[in-house]
Amino acid sequence: MTPRPRELLSAAAIRERVETLAGEIAIEHRRAAGEDAALHLLVVLRGAFVFAADLSRALARRDVEVTVDFCRIISYRDGKEPGDPEVHLPRPESLRRRHVLIVEDIVDTGVALDALTRALRPHEPRTLRCAALLSKPARRRFPIEADFTGFVIPDRFVVGYGLDLAGRYRHLPCVRTLD
Repeated sequence: MTPRPRELLSAAAIRERVETLAGEIAIEHRRAAGEDAALHLLVVLRGAFVFAADLSRALARRDVEVTVDFCRIISYRDGKEPGDPEVHLPRPESLRRRHVLIVEDIVDTGVALDALTRALRPHEPRTLRCAALLSKPARRRFPIEADFTGFVIPDRFVVGYGLDLAGRYRHLPCVRTLD
């Protein structure tokens, strides 16, 4: 039997927090890069695609020029426990001397974000920051945090707003727990 997801974060709460995060990111980006520098969003597929779409539009409403590219970190392989991450950067040369913002769905154990930041540094981005919709500090195995975090959540497996379980539930406009 498939578990019935219970709502943890409503669609309205997520919308409001994404707008607030965009404001925080815009202020910090202007401080570090100036008014005219574009912010390059490096979106971690697949879970962060919904968050990235909403965040990029919210940044544009604050007159932040954004460019977007995608990468993949394969950690879960259709289960609930992460394995050793594989980082796939399709165009790493596009990161050199750019202001890069990793857009991540969740910082869970920290293993994936640590692997990604280590993979990006040799490509010499001018600045490198991370925005994560969710943070689950109870599961952290690496002492790493996103620079911008939407919500800190308890140690529960979550789906919705791009996050999935074996490809299911990504379409939900809210975040739900499966336990």
